[in-house]
Amino acid sequence: MEDTVTVPAPRTPLNLEVSFKRNYAREETKGTLKNISITGAFLEFTGGDVRANEKLNLIFIVAGRERKVAAHVIWTNSLGCGVKFMPVNNRDVQIVDDLIYFVENSRSDRRSLMDTIFKKVG
Repeated sequence: MEDTVTVPAPRTPLNLEVSFKRNYAREETKGTLKNISITGAFLEFTGGDVRANEKLNLIFIVAGRERKVAAHVIWTNSLGCGVKFMPVNNRDVQIVDDLIYFVENSRSDRRSLMDTIFKKVG
C-alpha cells in the first residue's frame, strides 16, 4: 500500500511586500509573503477576500527586478492564505528558487556580521 502522507517542503521565513491580483481582476491587492518554499507560500493581507481554488498572480521585486509567479489558493484564514505555486516553465521555478536563495543568503550575511560584532575578545 502506498503512503499518501506528504511532508511539506521546508519553509523559509521572510517579510516581502508583494502585489497580487486574481486572474479575472484588474486591480491589485497588497500583501506580504511571510514564508516561502519551492512549492508555495503564506500570503498575509487585509482588505481583500480570496477563496480556496482561486488563481492569483503574485508580483514582487527582488534585487531591483519585478518578478511574476502564478499561484493557486489552497486555504484561507483571517490573516491571509496559503498558496501553491503553479509554474508554467522552468523560469517560474527558478524565480522562486532565486528568491529563497536571496533571502537565505542575506540572512547568513547578517548572521556572520553579528558573529563578528559579538565575538569575544580573548
